[in-house]
Amino acid sequence: MVPAYGGVARRALLLLFILVNAGFGQVMLSLESGPAEPGSTILLNLTLSSGQTTVAGLQWTLNYSTNDVAAIQVAISPAAAAAGQTLTCANQTAGVECLLVSLSGTTVPNGVVAVVTVTISTATSDASSALSLSGVLGTSQQGEAIPIQANGAVLTINGSTTSRPALRFVPVTPCRVADTRNANGPFGGPAIRSQTSRDFAMPNGDCGIPSTAAAYSLNVAVVPQDTLGYLTVWPAGQPQPLVATLNSVDGRIKSNVAIVPAGSNGAISIYATDTTHVILDINGYFVPATDTAALAFYPVTPCRIADTRNADGPLGGPSLAGQTTRSFPIQGSCGIPAAAQAYSLNFAAVPNAPSLAYLTAWPAGQAQPVVASLNAVTGTITANAVIVPAGANGAIDVFSTDDTNLVIDTNGYFAAPASGGLSLYNLVPCRVLDTREPAGAQPFDGTRNVNVSETCGVSGAAQAYVFNATVVPPAPLGYLTMWPQGEPQPVVSTLNAVDGAITNNMAIVPTANGSISAYASDPTHLILDIFGYFAP
Repeated sequence: MVPAYGGVARRALLLLFILVNAGFGQVMLSLESGPAEPGSTILLNLTLSSGQTTVAGLQWTLNYSTNDVAAIQVAISPAAAAAGQTLTCANQTAGVECLLVSLSGTTVPNGVVAVVTVTISTATSDASSALSLSGVLGTSQQGEAIPIQANGAVLTINGSTTSRPALRFVPVTPCRVADTRNANGPFGGPAIRSQTSRDFAMPNGDCGIPSTAAAYSLNVAVVPQDTLGYLTVWPAGQPQPLVATLNSVDGRIKSNVAIVPAGSNGAISIYATDTTHVILDINGYFVPATDTAALAFYPVTPCRIADTRNADGPLGGPSLAGQTTRSFPIQGSCGIPAAAQAYSLNFAAVPNAPSLAYLTAWPAGQAQPVVASLNAVTGTITANAVIVPAGANGAIDVFSTDDTNLVIDTNGYFAAPASGGLSLYNLVPCRVLDTREPAGAQPFDGTRNVNVSETCGVSGAAQAYVFNATVVPPAPLGYLTMWPQGEPQPVVSTLNAVDGAITNNMAIVPTANGSISAYASDPTHLILDIFGYFAP
């Protein structure tokens, strides 16, 4: 709930507005626009542009359609709070009235003054929805009224595949795009500071990514200075979605794979709740399906390809020795044909040492790239999704810094377009499931079925979903498995949290009926955010 403020305070503020409009430059209060999906939650910045004009207080009413908006909240921005401002808001019918003032005489800073959290109704059928600003008033430190131009927002609600281009995949040898631990620069330092975001224009990097790329397949790694509540990655120029790409609440080095649409100028935005270094490695990108050279996706029921804990063999033992490389022949296992040019895999490292700095996977027969596919610095069992191009004889190479066992599962592959091949359709990130809701809900264990079809703007034609799966276990969680609902549970795992930590992993999960199943070996909460789907 947004806090209410009394009528006395409102009338007191209005008495300050002496109608003296001369001597002020143009002042604007603007709410950003952007795309949304039915059921999605996005963050919109409310920005004050006052130039040289000093603004001591603001009042506005944010109006919305109850047919399109299920919930709305307004919170003060970190910059306005740091400047000594106080925000009070009251819910009205189809509107929120807000007052931003300082009791200590400080002024409202230029820039973002408030953040509006908007949840789109799952029942809306509208293609767009307007959020308007009315009753906008400003006051100077002398109590003079400041004329303010108000610019509301228009949310584009997609809701169907007609507004989303079909995309296909172009694999690249894994390549490091950015590392904020390096010297300051567009793809180097500084670290992302607490409560701020930073943009990275992927086509301007050194990995040969073209400006025609519509989405990127990335491995995102964090090196926090301390705790990191969460990190979010999304297309630059769009509202920040209320989802998390990864969490590192204990400050450990962690990574997660993300398929992120290209934003303004081909850039992506990254927000961090707490100061952290970020490392971005890319293994491919998506282009419009009209590009006949790009690859389609072929889902397979999740299947175990290799497990070095088993008896010695090409896809079994021995374990990986530290500072060595081993090849794994992927084709021919789990129904993956010789025509496959890239694989969608899930790695799970089971370290035999106190720490595993990193694993690197790349196409066999090529030089080892300076990238990481997985980090397990605490020595716990750690899973991470990996998309790897096929190398010599269809094999991949894996290097390990330290002794570890490795388990490799697959959920599909990329190959030339043919019958059964699917294209990617991006979505505005949207929360499909959060078992913590309603408040007080208990963790689950065993099997839970999740209906995904027709939620969050997902097409009923979808045959595989792109999730970020997050577990919040109250105690150690052996493993979580996700697979197509209605099929037998496969012997694979999606992620592990044996240390009881909040853990994330990207999961591409096939479906035959619009639903998936999730099995938890131990009690846990599960959060599923969807970022896209594969469909004909």
